[in-house]
Amino acid sequence: MIRLEVTRGESTGTTLEPSTDVVRIGRAEGNDLVVPDTHVSSEHAKIVFAGERYVLVDQRSTNGTAILRRGERIVIDDSNNREAPLEDGDVIELGSADRIVHLTVTVKDDADDARVFALKKIEDLVPQALIVEKDDNRLRTLYEAQKKIGSAPDLAEVLVAICEASFTLVPLATHVTIILRDDDEEGAKAPSPARAAAGYVPVMTRVRGQEAPSSSPIPITRSVFRKVVTERAAVVAADAPSEVGQSESLMGAQIRSTLGIPLWKGDDILGVIQVDNRESGVLTSGDLEIMAVLAHNASLAVANARLVKRLRAAEERLKKENTFLKNKEQERRGGSRAGGGPEIIGKSAPMQALLEQLEKVVNTRVTVLIEGETGVGKELIAASVHYRSNRRERLFVGQNCAAMPETLLESELFGHKKGSFTGAHEDKKGLFEIADGGTLFLDEVTEMPVSLQSKLLRVLQEGEVRPIGATAEKKVNVRIVTATNRNLEKEVAEGRFREDLYYRLKVFPLRVPPLRERREDIPLIAEHFLVRFSAEFGKPSGGFSQQTMELLQGYDWPGNVRELQNEVQRLCIQVDAGGFITPDMLSPRLRQVEGMIERVRPTRGTLKEMMDQVERWLLIEALREHQNNKTAAAKNLGITREGLHKKLRSFGL
Repeated sequence: MIRLEVTRGESTGTTLEPSTDVVRIGRAEGNDLVVPDTHVSSEHAKIVFAGERYVLVDQRSTNGTAILRRGERIVIDDSNNREAPLEDGDVIELGSADRIVHLTVTVKDDADDARVFALKKIEDLVPQALIVEKDDNRLRTLYEAQKKIGSAPDLAEVLVAICEASFTLVPLATHVTIILRDDDEEGAKAPSPARAAAGYVPVMTRVRGQEAPSSSPIPITRSVFRKVVTERAAVVAADAPSEVGQSESLMGAQIRSTLGIPLWKGDDILGVIQVDNRESGVLTSGDLEIMAVLAHNASLAVANARLVKRLRAAEERLKKENTFLKNKEQERRGGSRAGGGPEIIGKSAPMQALLEQLEKVVNTRVTVLIEGETGVGKELIAASVHYRSNRRERLFVGQNCAAMPETLLESELFGHKKGSFTGAHEDKKGLFEIADGGTLFLDEVTEMPVSLQSKLLRVLQEGEVRPIGATAEKKVNVRIVTATNRNLEKEVAEGRFREDLYYRLKVFPLRVPPLRERREDIPLIAEHFLVRFSAEFGKPSGGFSQQTMELLQGYDWPGNVRELQNEVQRLCIQVDAGGFITPDMLSPRLRQVEGMIERVRPTRGTLKEMMDQVERWLLIEALREHQNNKTAAAKNLGITREGLHKKLRSFGL
């Protein structure tokens, strides 16, 4: 047994003599030993009984854990797998510097020394031939029991089936307890020496004749349990009260005899089946042999059930993480709409035409080329192609081809094999493999080196990729969406882009109109960003004043939506909580439009008179801007040179 006493800290004088094999220590309620000092972590450390000794395990605490032993200080850190065995007289140190809690440890042997009458090592547990000769009916019962254990769907059902089989195979058994090693997910991955400190916990007890598991805890016969774990053997201890004498756990439970059968996988002891007789009669070596055969298959069932449980938990966690990341990605690209996918804001005719084209192509496999100026939202449209399609449950992966040098970009897209070049220390999957089944978005595709363009063309033609250093191709099913702000025809004509790749990419082009071509969408987009940034900064705004919105709509926005987003973000920082955004808060480049609006404002009159005044002003400004070059002015105004002459004559200019 072990005894803990707090000898330094806020709870000095507190003692604990635990009856369980795992003792959790920390600041949070729910620990077995609650240490309220603020520098102690909520789950600071734990002590586990690992078969024959107690082990202290640090739970990655903030301020550290150590053991003081005969003048030596043993730090519990990664160098010793964050664990160390405890000895009688040790002092556990929680915290650091002058903010330390001390726990004095007293360890003494139990008086629980059951008299062992039979013991068989795991490697000798192969008694099936003997059972066939002795009792054919018992073997049939064993076969049915193992079949039921093997078909159990989860760990709980496996344990119930083991208990029921134990009662069937051992007629004198009155109680069956199953003890399993307390493996968490990290412990399951750790090497065997570190896993020894996982501890063993009773997880189920069944009583003969009762359908439900026992509600009261059944004490483990520690001496038998210790022999099973340390000697890797099956054990039978018979006639315990009369033969063993003062064994406290045996006497307290009134056990006449007990079996301890290991559950194992390779070198690991997964747990122990404890079979008790608490009435009359003695369990024999024959019972040990039949239970050993049962445990052979039961061990595999328990190991598989725990593995499946971890896999299901990991799958569920990955699903939640995937959903969370998808939602965050959609929010980053502009929020989400009711039907799924990022929200595209715009009611103007150019945007409605774009959305109509988008809906036509989303559920096809054709390559989409998105064209448009910098900042118009090409990545948002690419994401919409993915999230509105039947590929929405798979990954959407984006890569800017201008962001990496040629060598790194090739590895990023196609992957590489270990040792294929300096620094390739392990195999790496490329983005084509990662996006398999989903969509790969290549932004600024015209920046891709010509040498890589041929490899991209092969992927589009054959649906295969070959990682750097590999000797074989891999099949991939990826939908390619590309984007560029350059004129692809010009790039092809000047030899910077492959003509055959051009025709492969421009199967279905989508042109995203610049903001100046859809000014009626500016209020919608500005309001969207205002709501978003007001929530982000925790500063509600009264909105835009009418004059401010007129200035926003009058500006040409060379940086398009990205420039508008940055402007609204700056305004949200500048405006007082609850206040309106006024023209004086705008950037100087936007306020230049203010004077133009005042200059063009017509005097009162009929609608035709006011429209004529505006048109006359615009003609004069166009001529002035182009130094009276009528051809250039007409082109800028979108009319013919003859049309311009006609208008000038009508206004007497």
